[in-house]
Amino acid sequence: MGFKVAIIGRPNVGKSTLFNRLVGKKLALVDDTPGVTRDRRVHAAKLYDLYFDVIDTAGFEDAAASTLPGRMRQQTEIAIREADLIFFTVDAKSGLMPDDRTFAEIVRKSGKPVVLVANKAEARGAQGGMLEAWELGLGEPIPVSAEHGQGMPDLRDAVIEALGEERAFGEDEEESDEIAASEVLIGEDIADPDAEATYDDTKPLRIAVVGRPNAGKSTLINALIGEERLLTGPEAGITRDSISVDWDWRGRRIKLFDTAGMRRKSRIHEKLEVMSVQDGLRAVRFAEIVVIVLDATIPFEKQDLQIADLIIREGRAPVIAFNKWDLIDNPQELLAELREKTERLLPQVRGIQAVTVSAETGRGLEKLMDSVIKTHKVWNSRVSTGKLNRWLEGILAHHPPPAVAGRRLKIKYVTQAKTRPPGFVVSCSRPDAMPQSYVRYLTNSLREAFDMPGVPIRMALRTSDNPFAGRAKKR
Repeated sequence: MGFKVAIIGRPNVGKSTLFNRLVGKKLALVDDTPGVTRDRRVHAAKLYDLYFDVIDTAGFEDAAASTLPGRMRQQTEIAIREADLIFFTVDAKSGLMPDDRTFAEIVRKSGKPVVLVANKAEARGAQGGMLEAWELGLGEPIPVSAEHGQGMPDLRDAVIEALGEERAFGEDEEESDEIAASEVLIGEDIADPDAEATYDDTKPLRIAVVGRPNAGKSTLINALIGEERLLTGPEAGITRDSISVDWDWRGRRIKLFDTAGMRRKSRIHEKLEVMSVQDGLRAVRFAEIVVIVLDATIPFEKQDLQIADLIIREGRAPVIAFNKWDLIDNPQELLAELREKTERLLPQVRGIQAVTVSAETGRGLEKLMDSVIKTHKVWNSRVSTGKLNRWLEGILAHHPPPAVAGRRLKIKYVTQAKTRPPGFVVSCSRPDAMPQSYVRYLTNSLREAFDMPGVPIRMALRTSDNPFAGRAKKR
């Protein structure tokens, strides 16, 4: 991108609404509650013919560094340092508050170019707030309505004036379009059913990190990328938005998605938490690998299993990270117990990769990433039709399908229809009559024969069309 813009201001002035308007989609959570945004989020944005990165930040609050608002403020200060231009956002409807003046001074001291954005300018009485905004000494306030898209041409002109034309138009449109296109999930279907898949380790990898509140998801991502990128602390439920972080691991581009902790539905009462969980579920659907972070001190609670089941039903590739391993007193005994529980409680992904880690100390992170890549290879793997049908011949010889209602079920052939996750089509005489226990037997045998541990396997039963069906009988 040509330049970076940080949107800052006190809580509830509409920063996330403006962020969503600039990126062209509702990525950041928006609610009337002040302080919804906590982490800083970066995304490609467009303002008419200007292309840039925009950073959404937490509301600027004057608080001690040890408190949650204080740690949120530190994240905003990092965004100011990273940015080439600052959108200092005020609420034209409510007018200036003492915090606006305090933070305007901080922005002025940063020495960065500033555009003063007077949001909610469509409201009745906003003219008074607009006039007040002049007092900040940050130049002419630009009246906008982020919610309704008003004032965007004036905002574009203000950006060009603040940066200069050469800096503002430092990149052509084509490159931005390519970046936007890379956000789209790669197609899953495979054209040639007889071709063996070759794993492409140059493609970007999308990893979502999920789990219950306070399992250590944000701490784990910070440990992986080696910087305090995400807000962490002892409080449960700090993360609200699903935040994506770009990372380079051994020369491979990786996009990590941090998600809000997922509690049981019966315990979720606030609208904001519902929105946070829905945002996390979207991240799971767009991910390829999902790292399920379990607290090793209290693993495999009911909610953990429900999260794992959701990921498997979505067809994503799961990897388990038993976090907080530095707090365990009897690691060998517990490890044996966890392995047994993993196999027993998650039979639908037999052989799932499960790694012990400590996000606090950094232990086990390399092993976790090796497990992620191994699982991703299996999730992308495909088997030729010839190999599958040689395997099927052996299965039918040793364990044919049972007779149902006195009639033997016939299986004709099997082929792999898709990858991501591996999906197979079995042609048989009466699909509806095939017992589920035999389908499970086929799935587990196939998983073992072709080394496909730890990923969901789809098995679809089809009947082959009778070419003579519907024809009149010859007399």
